[in-house]
This record gives sequence, C-alpha cells and structure tokens, in this order.
Amino acid sequence: MAIKKSELYSSLWKSCDELRGGMDASQYKDYVLVLLFVKYVSDKASSQSNYLLDVPEGASFADMVALRGDKDIGEKINKIIHRLAEANDLTGVINVADFNDPEKLGRGKEMVDRLSNLIGIFNSPALDFRGNRAEGDDLLGDAYEYLMRHFATESGKSKGQFYTPAEVSRILAKVVGMGSARSAGQTVYDPTCGSGSLLLKAHDEALSTTGHDLAIYGQEMDVATAALARMNMILHDAPTAEITPGGYSTLANPQFRNRDESLKTFDFVVANPPFSNKAWRNGFDPAHDEFGRFSAPYVLPPAKNGDFAFLLHIVASLKSTGKGAVILPHGVLFRGNAEAIIRREIIRRGYVKGIIGLPANLFYGTGIPACIVVLDKEEAATRTGIFMIDASKSFRKDGPKNRLREQDIHRIVDVFTRQVEADKYSRLVPVAEVEANGYNLNLARYVDSSVATDLQNIDGHLHGGIPQLDVDGLGDYWQVFPGLLDKLFSPARRGFSEMVVPAPSVADTITEHPEVRDFVGASRALFENWRTGAQDRLRAFDAADSPKALVELLSESILDMFRRAPLIDTYRIYQRFMDYWSASMQDDAYLISGGSWADAATPRLITDKQKNAGDFGLGKNRFQSDLLPRDVMVGRFFEAEATSIASLEAELATAEQELIDLGDEYGADGAVLDGVVDDRGKVTKKAVSARLKELDADPDGADAEDRRVLQECTRLLENVSTLKAQLKRAREELDVALAARFRDLTVDEIKQIAIANKWMARLGRAVDEEVQRVAAQLTGRIEELASRYETPLPALVERVDEKAGMVASHLARMGVR
Repeated sequence: MAIKKSELYSSLWKSCDELRGGMDASQYKDYVLVLLFVKYVSDKASSQSNYLLDVPEGASFADMVALRGDKDIGEKINKIIHRLAEANDLTGVINVADFNDPEKLGRGKEMVDRLSNLIGIFNSPALDFRGNRAEGDDLLGDAYEYLMRHFATESGKSKGQFYTPAEVSRILAKVVGMGSARSAGQTVYDPTCGSGSLLLKAHDEALSTTGHDLAIYGQEMDVATAALARMNMILHDAPTAEITPGGYSTLANPQFRNRDESLKTFDFVVANPPFSNKAWRNGFDPAHDEFGRFSAPYVLPPAKNGDFAFLLHIVASLKSTGKGAVILPHGVLFRGNAEAIIRREIIRRGYVKGIIGLPANLFYGTGIPACIVVLDKEEAATRTGIFMIDASKSFRKDGPKNRLREQDIHRIVDVFTRQVEADKYSRLVPVAEVEANGYNLNLARYVDSSVATDLQNIDGHLHGGIPQLDVDGLGDYWQVFPGLLDKLFSPARRGFSEMVVPAPSVADTITEHPEVRDFVGASRALFENWRTGAQDRLRAFDAADSPKALVELLSESILDMFRRAPLIDTYRIYQRFMDYWSASMQDDAYLISGGSWADAATPRLITDKQKNAGDFGLGKNRFQSDLLPRDVMVGRFFEAEATSIASLEAELATAEQELIDLGDEYGADGAVLDGVVDDRGKVTKKAVSARLKELDADPDGADAEDRRVLQECTRLLENVSTLKAQLKRAREELDVALAARFRDLTVDEIKQIAIANKWMARLGRAVDEEVQRVAAQLTGRIEELASRYETPLPALVERVDEKAGMVASHLARMGVR
C-alpha cells in the first residue's frame, strides 16, 4: 500500500504518545527505536531470502503482535528482543530498554494496554517495509531522522547531544569532499559518532555522487548512544559499519588501531565532538600520549577545554591525502595561549582549507554559535589561502531552536565548493593575511557580515531633496531599469535628487513601467522554460521511481534556470520550490512511486475526524483524493458550478446579515422583536410566527409597523431557508458530478491535472510572488526615502509654530492665559 511520508511520520510520533508520562524523551526513544528496528528487520527478513540479519523463530515482530492483550506481554517482548539480539551479535544494542518496567510502563492492565497499543501502531500499513521502497529511497532513514530530531528537541539541553541536526550533517558531507571518493576501499570515520547520523550523511553523499560504498567507522563513549548508532546503521542499510563503544572517550582510548597498535588513519573524517569538554583528560595522561597527538610541533591543549584535543586527534587520524570536517565552537578560531599555538601550527602546515561560521542555537546540547573547520591534507603543501564563510545570519526560527533552511544549505555548499567570493558572506583569505593577524581566525576580521546602517542625511532634512548616495545605493535596480530612474527622479541641487512623481503614485509608476513589465515577462518566461522540461520529467515519473532523485533534478534545474535572472535571489526561488515539495509534492511523489498515478488519485473513504474542506460526499460517506484535491478538480472541470455555488453563498450571507441587522434594530427591550431574538442573536421562525398570531388575535390593537417588521422577518427567514436548500442541492449535485468525473479519469488526465493544475499552478504563483517582490522592495525603499525627506526641518518648524499659535488662540478665547 502506498503511503504518504507525512503519514509515516505521524504513525511513528503517535507511538511516542503511548509512552509519555512515565518517562522523558531521552528514555522513551529507546523503546520506540527498538520496536522500529524489530519491525524493519522482521519485514526485510520475511521478504528477502538473503537478508544479512537472522530473525529466528519466535523472535519476529509478528510474535510481538501475537502478544497483544497478554498479561505477561512485557516479559515476553523482552525475551523476543533478547533472542533476536543473540542471533545477530546485537546484545547490548537492541535489548537496552526493559519492556517489563512497571515504573515506566505502568502496572498490570495499564502496562498491557500501553504495550498492546504501541505494537498496534507499528503494525499499521504505514510501517510496512517488506518491499524495497524504504531502502531504495531511504524513506525509513528520513523517518529515523524525523524521530531523532524530535527526541533531541524533547530531551532538553543536557540530553540532546546524541544528535547532529541533519541540515548541518548535509553541509559537512558535501564540504568535506565526499564526492571526491575514488574507490569503495576508502574509509569514513567519526571519533564521536553519537547516534551515527553524521557518519551516514557522509557515507550516503559518497554513495550517491560516486557510487562508492565506503567503509564506515565510528566510536562513541556512551554505550546506549553507541547502541542507537548500531541500530541506525542497520536501519539505513549499512549493517557492516563498525561502531564501537569506547569505555573512555576516543581521546583516552581510540578503538581503531593498526596491527602495530598505531593509530588507524582514514580517508575522510567528520565529527561533532562535545563542545569545550572539561573532562577530556579522564582516563589517560595526554603528556605521555602513545600516539603522539599532542607533541611537537603542537602543545598540550588546555586541561579544561578539549576542543583542540579532538581537533588534533582528527588531524592525526587523517591519511596524508585525507580530508576532514569538524564542528567546533567559535572560540577555537581566536582563543589564545596553548590554543593559539596549536592553531598557528595547523595553519602553517596548510591543513585548514576553510572555515564556515554557523548561526547560534542550532545544536541541541548548546545555544552557542559554532563553526565548521574544513581540513585537507592532500592540498596542504600548496595552500595559500583559507576560504571563509559567515553564514551566521542565514536561518529560520523553529520552536526554541534555529534551523538552516534549504536555501541556506545550498548557498553554503555552492559558495564553498566553487570558492565564490560574495560581499558580506565569503572570502578567500590569503594565509599571509591570517599570519599578519597572529593566526587569529575570527571571521569578523575577514568577512564583514554586518548590516549596513541606513544613514540619515542632515542636509536633506534641513533643505529637502533625496541624497544622491541613497539613489545610487539602488544601482542594481537602475542597471536593469535605467529608464525608470529618470521616470522617478530628476537632479536637484548638488548631491541631491527630487521625486518626479508624487509619493502615492510611486507603486503604480514602478509596476507599470515598460522596463519592469519586461523584467516580469522575462522572469515568467524563465519559469515557463523550466516548466516545459519539468513537466516532461514528471509525466515520466512512475511506480518504483525515486522521489529523492526527482526532487534533486527538479530543484537543481529551477535553481540553474533562475541564476540568469537579474535582481531575483535564485536561492529564494529554490526555497519556494523546496517548501512546496515538503508541503505537498513529496507526499504525492511517494504515493505514486509506492503504487501508481491511478492509485494516488483514487478517492478514499474518510472518517468524520478527517473531514475537511477538501473532501466530497455521496450520501453519508465522505471521500477525498490525496493526489487531486477537490479545489483542483472543481477548478479544472466545474468552474461554472463553483461560481454558481459561490453566488448562492454570497446571497445567503447577505440574507442572514439582513436578519441580524433587523434583530439589532428592533430587538431591544419593549421593541417588536423583543423575545423573538434568541441567545445567539438570531431571529427564530417559531417566535416570529407566534408573535404574528398574537397580532392576528387582536387586529384592532395591532401596530402596523410591528406587523411590517414581523412580516419582513418572515420573508427573510423564508429567503434564508430557500437559499440554504438551493445551496445544499447545488453542493450535492456537484459532489455527484465530481465522483462521476473521478471514475472516468484516464491516467493521462490524472497526470495532466496533477502536474499542470496542481503542482505547476502552485509553483507558478510562488515564483511570481518572488518576481513581484523585486518591484515591491524597490517601491518600499523609494517610498521610505520620499517620506523621510518630504518635509524639510524649516517647514516642520513653521508648522509647529502655526499649530502653537492656533492652540494659544483657542486657549485665549477660553479665558486661559
């Protein structure tokens, strides 16, 4: 059964709801991930004859399902997991959570119900991994990342360090140069691997770009977190990865060594070590380090700060051609004493290829800003510069944390890999300049990312006119709209211009100018060019195709298409596409790849709880198509009927408002409608009829105006009733016609409607909003300047004096002196 990715996420997170209350996220993640693991390997073993893991009899997820309602369910689940662990050398990895713990899971029936419900959630169609779909497009891997992000968020500052945000991991995987892998015999290593997400991102980057399946090595001090990493590797189809718990930290007891006990070296190293670890010397004496990591030309890192200790371990763990990327706090770039000496020696040897400054508050264990230090031994001898990026201002808020957007990730990677220098963002800094600054790498010394101050011109405020400096500051616009400049401004006195058009006409002058219209038309033409190719690719997309390959192709092509557009931030266009992909297209693509276009479009019966504006009804049943929502189908086939319904809705709203107005006017105490209007402020037909009968019973005492108001109420009530009946009938007829149209759809029609009327229509609007944003920004700035210098100071003083005189005159007439 094809599923939406969002439904998979929802199912997994629903499983967490069963465990909240008895434990926090740092604990219940162990239960959820173990069940996910057992479900995954059971499905794979039942569908693949040569699956690497052994699921012995009595140790499968099906055996857990059979326990639902069993009074000893907790104890028996433990036995199933223990049996599976023993069969695959996973003891201490998957049997870390006790499913028979009454303190966490409740006692008696409470435990039985909780575990039964939990198993039921994992037994849903949304978690069926028997096909290759999950592996082939990493659907499960993405779901695992989703869970880990939420676990890290809920675990709090002290317990969220097991997870490196996926966005940061993606950047490291690309800037470290995994795409340069030359053979499957090469290796990737993480000395502080946590749950393994960073290692997997690096490994997958090499596999997807070069086809080489690199050997994975990781060490993690915390035994429970190392177990998470082992499960993570298996769930990501990397069961041969070597993950070792360290006892002490990697610094005290590195587990990966050569036969002669020397330190093993690797082709690639990625790491996110604990920031400023004060206990890094525990378990060994670094002054007598057997691997020589902290000896000349280096010195011992500070006893209470392990940042450079981890960096030196990584340097020592790289082959002579090795490349590394490590996340460290900003302090490593500029702190003095021993750290300054180590930094100097690493730079002198040419090991530092680049520095990428990241926003603050990205990581779950700390809120301090961090950076990525990119190392490269292969090109060290010829290195003459260090490429620096300050991306500290590129993020969006996501609850309590900051988060890198797709556009931020892409821009960082593009700029770094292409070594593009961009104002206030990136520079290739000569090593000689770094040396002149005492080997201080503080980014602010080399990349000024500060926002320029919008200066106020005193002369302009005193004598009027818009400073030419501000007009010239819009030079990027005037290069594209040279004629518009003359349309808006004319020279005034020296160094100043004046507005040619009145401020209220600025917006219309800009949007209606031929150069701006040509710009909008050219930008829309770029989208049309992209759409032509994209639609062909989308029509060819079908069952078993990769949604990830699809989004990669489409997003990169729209990014490349708009690189040639002036004034438009191409990364904002890219972000618009990625936002829509995440919101809608992604689910559609997974439905199609997991089944077919016809399956994805076929309306499904929904429950009342799921009822929303996107469904349609036949009798008591409600239906909804995931791929072709109601509004898209109605817009494509039933525009006239929709217009008629909208007209009836407007008439009904008007009639209901007239009733409300009548009630407000005549519903006061003692008025004719007193008592006719109910507690909700509505006039009721029954009460109106009763009041009219009272008047009919005493025709001589009846007031003509009262009768007229009541009769008007009756007329409006009947009108409302008639309109409601017409509206109900029109909606029912449209639903019947809609259902019939769904039945008659061909696959070609489904593709046409989904691609053109749904996806491309929405993307076209999004791109157009970005195009229109250019004119809106120019308009806003010019209106701001016009308003700022519209009235010179002497004129303001004159107005103040005039108003003061008027106030004094009024006070004098009032006898106030």
